[in-house]
Formats: sequence, structure tokens, C-alpha cells
Amino acid sequence: MAGAEAADTGREGPVRRIVRVGLRPGVWKRGLVLAALALLLGLLMLLHAEIPDHGGLGSLVETFLPWFGLWVPVLLVGALWRRSASAVVALLLPVMVWLSLFGGLLGDRSHSGGDLVVVGHNVGAGNSDPVGTARDLAASGADVLGLEEITPRAVPVYERALAGAYPYHVVLGTVGLWSRLPLSDARPVDTAMDAGPLGAAKSAADKLPSNRALRATVVTDRGPLAVYVAHLGSVRVVPGMGFWTSFRDRNAKALARAVAAEPNGRVVLLGDLNGTTDDRAFSALTSRLHSVQDMAGDGFGFTWPARFPVARIDQILVRGVKPVGSWVLPATGSDHRPVGAGISW
Repeated sequence: MAGAEAADTGREGPVRRIVRVGLRPGVWKRGLVLAALALLLGLLMLLHAEIPDHGGLGSLVETFLPWFGLWVPVLLVGALWRRSASAVVALLLPVMVWLSLFGGLLGDRSHSGGDLVVVGHNVGAGNSDPVGTARDLAASGADVLGLEEITPRAVPVYERALAGAYPYHVVLGTVGLWSRLPLSDARPVDTAMDAGPLGAAKSAADKLPSNRALRATVVTDRGPLAVYVAHLGSVRVVPGMGFWTSFRDRNAKALARAVAAEPNGRVVLLGDLNGTTDDRAFSALTSRLHSVQDMAGDGFGFTWPARFPVARIDQILVRGVKPVGSWVLPATGSDHRPVGAGISW
């Protein structure tokens, strides 16, 4: 009889074997700590907007929110090692939440066509090869090129290197716009840059010219296109204060007010925003403009740091035009990677 039972067990299929094991009370009692951690992970991602932003905690979580999915396979290995059915079932929550938040970014959402190619790049104040960077950008095929963090010393370098490909350009402070099409109505944009972070000694980047945003009209055969180029304040970890974002957040609100007052229905924003569009700090901006990466990108499109990007803090946001493609260009001499997009009317 025992031999017959063993033979029946050997002949049962994998589904029946899993069901039989799952009916054992012990597999549900093991790994309860792992199950609790899985549920907490899912709730953290699901309710990230409810996390208080004291010390910048909410912004910090939202900046790196996609990476919280890496805890799923870690917890799954633990659940399998402990043979815990409760932990495996609990992991369904973070998996479903992560897929609902970021699953749409996994595929290629680009389309063919497009009327205009725009590229934005923080060229980096410490860039040791601005000529090579300019050469790479000119070869990108961009019709409109927005640059941030241009030092006064580097301005003539970029002007000379890009003159052949872009007959029209404007530089205001540390931001510039180069275009194959005529430009008009160029002016600085007030992003509340009047005070440095914490009122303390400013960094080398903060000693650059104070204007870090501009607005200009690109004259196209389809009508005017308003283009903004912006570089918002940096974020940093400050002892005793946590993830400090106040300077950037103030800049973001001021930029959102400028965009809200923009009369042109067609708008493109090229900028190093020092934050991802998941960050609550940009809600006033993203309620008026849409990310090309979300609509027509391929993957997450991380841009910083250039050697091993972990976050997309360099953005192309649009209104009144349709993005048909979005991509990240190869690294240059900057610590950021350039971003590009094709748009159509």
C-alpha cells in the first residue's frame, strides 16, 4: 500500500503537487515577517503620495520609486527559501502596484513621423570637452537644441562649434537655445533664483550667472512654438535636515507660474529639473505639461549620472504638440546625458 501511494505521488502533475503542498498548514505559518515586508513594500509604493515630505522624505522616495521594485525578487528568493506560501501571495501586492505605476514604461511607445526634433542637455559646468559635446549634439539631428549650465567661458566655444548647424541662437545666463529655424521674443524667465540654498556659501555652480531659464518663440511654417529652457536648483542631503529640496521646489513653482501664463498653445520645455516627474514638487508643472518619455519613450529613460543613470532628471515636457518618439543620447563630457524627442503638430 505504501508503495502504491509513493507511485501515485510520483505520477502526480506539478499543479497537483503545488496544490497539495499549499494545503499544508505549515507553509502558511512560515515566513510571516517576509509576508509583512512584502505588504509594506506594496503599500509604500501604492501610497507614496501620502508620505510626509518632512526632511524631503516624500520627494526622495518618489525620485527613486521605480527602484523599489528590486525588492520584489529579493523577497521572493526569501519566500522560496522559507517555503512560505503567505509571503509568495503577499508579494502579489507590490508586483501589481509596480506594474500599474511603471508597467507602461517597459515597452517601446515611439511612432514614426514627426515634424521637429528637439534635444535638451545639461552640458555641465565641469565639462572638459565642450567642443566634443557640441559636435555630438550637432550630429544628433536636432532642429532645436536647449543647453543648460553653460559657463561664461564656454559660451563662445558652443557658439563657434554650433554656428554651422544652427544659424539662430540666444544665450541668457547659463541657458541657451540653438535653432535651425528663426527665433523671436527671447527673454529670461524668473524662476526665483534670488537666494542661494540655505543662505550659506554658494557652490561653484551657484556662482554662475543668476539667470537659469529662458523663453523664446521658434518660428515654424506651422506657426509659432514657445520653447522654454530651464535649469532648476540642485537637491542635496544636508546633515540634520535630510533630503533638502526647498531651493528646487521654489524654482519649480515659479517655472509653473510662467508656463501657466504662456499664451501660446504649443509649448516645449527642455530642462534639467533636478527631479523626476513622479516627484510631487512638479505637480503644478506636470498638470499643464506632459512628459514625452511617458507618452512616446522606450524604457525609463534615465539620464543621471551619465556613467550609470539611475534617475531621469532631465526632461522634455510638452503642450499642444504630439510626441512621436523620445530617447536618451549617448554620454558626452557632462555628468548628464542628453535627451531628445520627435514632435508633430
